[in-house]
This record gives sequence, structure tokens and C-alpha cells, in this order.
Amino acid sequence: MRLLIFVFPFFFALPSLVAQQQPPPRRDSIVVTGVYEPVPLEESDRPVRSLEVRGLELLANSLVDFLRLEPSVDLRQRGPNGVQADVSMRGGTFGQTLILLDGMRVNDAQTGHHNLDLPLPLESVSRVEILPGASSTLYGSDAVGGVVHFLTQPPDFSEFRLRTALGNFGVNQQSATATVATRRLTEQLTFARDFSSGFRPDRDYRTLAAASTTRYSSSWGTTNLLLAHSDRPFGADQFYGPFNSWERTRTWFVGLRQALGTATELSFALRRHTDLFVLSRDHPETYTNRHALKTFQSALRRRERVAKNARLYWGVEGYRDVISSNNLGDHARGRMAGYVALDVRALQRFSFSLGVREEIYRAVQGQFSPSLSAGYWVNSHLKLRAGTSRAFRLPSLTDLYYHDPTTRGSPDLRPERARSFEAGLDWHAGTRLRGGLTVFQRNEQDVIDYARRSPLDIWQATNLQRLRFRGLEASLAASLGRSQQVEIRYAALRGLREQLGTIESRYVFNYPLHSAVVSWQAALPHGWVARSYLGALNCYARQPSALWDLYLARDVGRLRPFLQLTNLTNTLYEEIPRVPMPGRGVIFGLEISVLRRKK
Repeated sequence: MRLLIFVFPFFFALPSLVAQQQPPPRRDSIVVTGVYEPVPLEESDRPVRSLEVRGLELLANSLVDFLRLEPSVDLRQRGPNGVQADVSMRGGTFGQTLILLDGMRVNDAQTGHHNLDLPLPLESVSRVEILPGASSTLYGSDAVGGVVHFLTQPPDFSEFRLRTALGNFGVNQQSATATVATRRLTEQLTFARDFSSGFRPDRDYRTLAAASTTRYSSSWGTTNLLLAHSDRPFGADQFYGPFNSWERTRTWFVGLRQALGTATELSFALRRHTDLFVLSRDHPETYTNRHALKTFQSALRRRERVAKNARLYWGVEGYRDVISSNNLGDHARGRMAGYVALDVRALQRFSFSLGVREEIYRAVQGQFSPSLSAGYWVNSHLKLRAGTSRAFRLPSLTDLYYHDPTTRGSPDLRPERARSFEAGLDWHAGTRLRGGLTVFQRNEQDVIDYARRSPLDIWQATNLQRLRFRGLEASLAASLGRSQQVEIRYAALRGLREQLGTIESRYVFNYPLHSAVVSWQAALPHGWVARSYLGALNCYARQPSALWDLYLARDVGRLRPFLQLTNLTNTLYEEIPRVPMPGRGVIFGLEISVLRRKK
């Protein structure tokens, strides 16, 4: 409470300072997540959250900083700056959230613990879109709790930037961005290095990432090519039990999207991920796992105009996972999917979408995923929306085959299934005030979790029955003065499960009961910009905690200093039980902009 009393006056005390600033040009957000074709944000029948990243790199330290702005996202970090983090939504497990990169899956078939192993630097991403709720009709397996979509897009100007920073806990960071933009070709190269000696023993890390983003326009259509690689060695003290562990993950990603005219798109992606895990850093010979995974995916998507306000969308997709592991063994599995959807839309009047998807795996077994959503504008300020859908998740390879002295997989696991219902409203009071409210329920069957009957037993991968989650999400955003914006967001969740008797589950019932975020962003005099984040969290199996971060930067000129203050109140907290997180952090740096020229 004392923290709130201190922070709120700070949010609202700056109108006199910023009155002289001109408002930024208004841009209507166009979203691509949760729809078959890009639409304005207010026309989406789902509560999509669009977060701009480009232009805010100095006010963030990693992509994880943007995910924390949405309370429906349960982010459980094992270290700072996204070194290793699990992400879940609406009470789902970390395997029930789908991660996309430019529309292509990056979920790890080995284990959901690696889903956020994004292989590209912060500077490569243009925005993040967050879609809570079941979405298997559009995206297939894993989209049970929701979807997080990272989008890249080379800027429309040539530039060259260098960035360096130092901080406590031995933090040492460097990054570089080079972009060449012509009328038909845009190429962006990015590189980033993030090093820390650790805030405690065996919590050091060294993250390297590099990416190339190419966009080329031809008579055939637009070609988008993404090449990315990351290398993440880190100390993993207490991550997997009472051991001073160590782990190194490496990711390679190739993604190609080719438009054929205006109505057809082909895409292909290859993701290679390796995981080296050492149980005891001092004695690596005790227990070491090596995993190497390759994932292939391809898709053909097509849209047809069937009437003035109606579009028909259809497509086919193929996936294949191949793993070589000293623990899981050598396995390969593939699956095919096809979908068709009808979308009827009259802008700012009504919208209606009906879709079905069939995904086939293990030769003849399949999952059928229908969805139905609709929206209706009561007037120019108020829109009502509702939807229902079916989702599923295939077992990960760890769920099926993993084994160690305390944990066992189960080769006979069934896919998870869920039915989701939601309804909500969006309210727009001009350009300065807007809000939203969503209520939802998800009924799940065959949920995969690790369970045991007593502390003396091992954890066994098991299908649990009849889980139910009900929740509410609310938001209010206001523009104050000409250059300030405040957002208040809140999510509440309640889970119900069938009586399990003496069975103890490991992951399912560890969700946020209440989560709230207050964020503030402002343009200050003389080219300075600021952003503040205040988050409060109360979880089912964790102690309540509150975190406050503050970012300040100068965003004009060639020399751009910045200051990042994290966990200002020095809160002691854990996002994973028995894995402490850092206290107060300070990072100071400088970005040098050598060239910036429009094409």
C-alpha cells in the first residue's frame, strides 16, 4: 500500500512538464493474431493486446519486459532478462501457451521450458501481440491458454546504431543494429550480447543473439526471410532441485514467407535447438543430458472473396519433429493439418467468424478444432463480442519419454483437450479513454501433469481429468495531457478440479489468483522519454509480491543515454518456488546513432 501511495502521485504530477510537447501522430493498430487477415485492433472479436517494441528499445531490457505489461500472462522467470522463463496464460501450464515468430511456431517439442528461447535480439522485433484464450482452430496444438506472437519488420529507413551498458551484478551489455532500406529491398542485421557474473553463486549467464531480417518486393509478391541464432549458457542453481546445476541452450531459426499475388502465401521454417544440462556444475560426471531437436514446418494459405463483406480462408500445414537425446532417445514424429474458415465483416457494425481445423498425427489419429466468434457494435463507442472454441495440446517428448531418479514420462499419454467460452465488451470514449472487460471459462480433459501419491513416490506424467478455470480480465487506458499515457489492467482467476484424493500435482495448480499492472509512459521536455511499471501478483502457491521498475532515456540526437532501474523496492520474491530472483538492479548505458536516412 505504501508503494501505491508513493507511485500514483508520480504518475499524475507531470502534466505541467509535458504540456509543451506535441502529441505523437495517431496510428490505428493493425493486428494479425487471432484473425486470418490483418484487421484494425478495434475490429477483432478477441481481446488482442498489441505492444509496440520498435522505438521503445531504450525503455526495456529484454522482450520479457513487454510480456509483463499484460496481467493475463503468467511469467515465471528463473533468471533476469529472460535467461530462462516459462510463460502461461489463463491458468494453463507452460506447455499450453503457443509462441509464434512471424506466424511460425517456435514452441519446443522437447519441453515447454524452452518455448521462450527466442533466437533474436530485442532490436529485431517490431511489436508483440498477446491473444488470451483457446486458438487451436487457427494455430493447432498448444494454443490452449493463449498465444504470444513476436513480429519482425525491417524499418523503412537506413540506420546504424551501437549500444553499450553496465550495471550491478556484473552486467555488461552491447548491441548493434544496421539497416539498409531501398525501394524494393530492406535488410536489417542485429547483434546483442548480455553478460552477468550473477547476483549470487551459480546464477551467472552469457546471452549472445544475432539475426538477419530481409524483405524484398517483386512482381510475384513480398518475400520475407528471417535468419537467427542465439547461445545461452547460464548457471541454474536450484532450477531443478537442490543442486548447483548448469545449462546451455542454443537455437538456430530459418523462416521464409513468400506471397504469391495478393491472396496466397507459402511459408517454411526450420528450428534447431540443443540443450546441454549438467545436474552438478562441480561434478558434471554425476548426471548430464544432451538433447538435439530439429523442427520443420511448412504451410500454404489462401483467401477468397465470396461476397462484398465475406471472405473464405483455407490452408494446409505440415510439421515434423526429430530429436536425438541420451535421455529421451531418438524419435521422430510428424503431423498434417487443414483448416477452412468463413469471415463476414461490416466495419463498425458487426463481424462473424466460423472456422474448423483437423490435425492428424500418428497416421490416423486426429484432433478436430472448431471455433465460432462474433462482434456487434452497439454504437460508435461500445462493442460487444463473444466466442467459443476447442483446443488441444500434444504431449511433449519430455512428457512421453523423460526419466531420472525422481521423474518419469509416460509413452501412453493422451492429448489434452479443452473447450473455451468467453464474452466481453470494448469501450472507446474518443481517443483519450478506452477500456475492456472479458469473462471466460475453460473446461479441460486429459490435462498432462506430473503427479504422485506421497513424497516418497516419483513424479509420473499423468492425464488429469475435469479441470475448470473461470476468470475475468479488465483494462482501462487514458491519455493524460498531450504526451502521457496510463494503463491499469487486472486479471482474476479461479480453478476447480475433480477430487484427486491423495494425489499431488506438480504444475497445474500454481496459477495467479489476482494480477494487476499499472504502467505509465511519457514524452518529457528536451527529447527525454520515461516509462514506469508497477505489478502486483498473488498466486495460488506463492507469496504475494509487488515489483516496480522505472526507465528513462533521451530519444533524440546521436548520443542517447538511458537509465534502467528494476525492482526499486528491493523486494525478495520467487517466480519459481525456491529459486530467488535478483534484488534492486541498476543499468546505465549509451546508444550512438550514426546514421538515420529515409529511403
